[in-house]
Amino acid sequence: MRLDVNGISTAYGARTVVDGVSFRLAQGRLGCLLGPSGCGKTTLLRAIAGFEPVSAGTIALGGEVVSRAGYVLPPERRGVGMVFQEFALFPHLSVADNLGFGLRGLPRAERSTRIARLLELIGLPDKGDAFPHQLSGGQQQRVALGRALAPRPRLLLLDEPFSGLDVELREGLAREVRAILQEEGITALMVTHDQLEAFAWADEIGVMERGRIAQWDSGYNLYHQPADRFVADFIGQGVLLPGTVRDGGCVETELGCIHGRVPDHCRSGCAVEVLIRPDDVEPADEGVRATVEEGSFRGAETLYTLRLPSGARVLCQTHSHRSFRPGQQLALKLDVDHMVMFPATRAA
Repeated sequence: MRLDVNGISTAYGARTVVDGVSFRLAQGRLGCLLGPSGCGKTTLLRAIAGFEPVSAGTIALGGEVVSRAGYVLPPERRGVGMVFQEFALFPHLSVADNLGFGLRGLPRAERSTRIARLLELIGLPDKGDAFPHQLSGGQQQRVALGRALAPRPRLLLLDEPFSGLDVELREGLAREVRAILQEEGITALMVTHDQLEAFAWADEIGVMERGRIAQWDSGYNLYHQPADRFVADFIGQGVLLPGTVRDGGCVETELGCIHGRVPDHCRSGCAVEVLIRPDDVEPADEGVRATVEEGSFRGAETLYTLRLPSGARVLCQTHSHRSFRPGQQLALKLDVDHMVMFPATRAA
């Protein structure tokens, strides 16, 4: 089922929480609203579910307007499923009965067939007789997902579904849930503040800031082609290095000349700031020398903070078998595939 959100706003009294948001999610696509706490993403999700009215704009499911100013189609008539951060499983019901809770209107044989299918789908075929307290957190979340999928909703909404789980489980479970939804052909929209979950799960991601979507795009484009400073700062890690536009598509920085597409309004001599990601910086045999300030070991990789001669800092991500100590001098080179720049906020 296609989801169309067109210029919607939602307010609590005089405070606007969602401000003119628009996006489209095609049938079978998985979308994500990503942003910091308080940016309006959960309120937007609740408006799509029908729990919050809109003061402007429209929300449509499959071409049918379900919300506009002065009108809200009740949640139970939208054919929308919800998965919450709190699993909200019925503790006194078995896994099978939890899955079948929304199927009580079906004939017994059809209901049993659907429950068996869901148990297979969520990877718990032998847990139908178990109770929620006998399951791990990840298994309980699968059951919550299966219960939401049981009545075959037109759209599935997920509100921070993995945030109550251990960090090491989140990304893997996000991929598992993605595979389940793709197999069912369900259109879904998730809210999260965790970009790794968003990358692992979503086809399209909307980065939210102060009630608006700063950029709706693929994870790849959000990382390599952020639309503004907020997205550049929120997605991934990196620093903005002062630079000056020169002739020939070169931006001169302390680490050397970076070549790429320069906006038409940036003429030679224009002061800019260039986004430098940790994977853009590599140790080299020769080049600008920097001082290692600290290293953060991450298993296969180590993230180093390096101080340049000017005092500016950059991040460098290397294989962890290459070890550098604080105070050590390194020569650096740049390997920038996607040049991203913004007008300077200070003299370069």
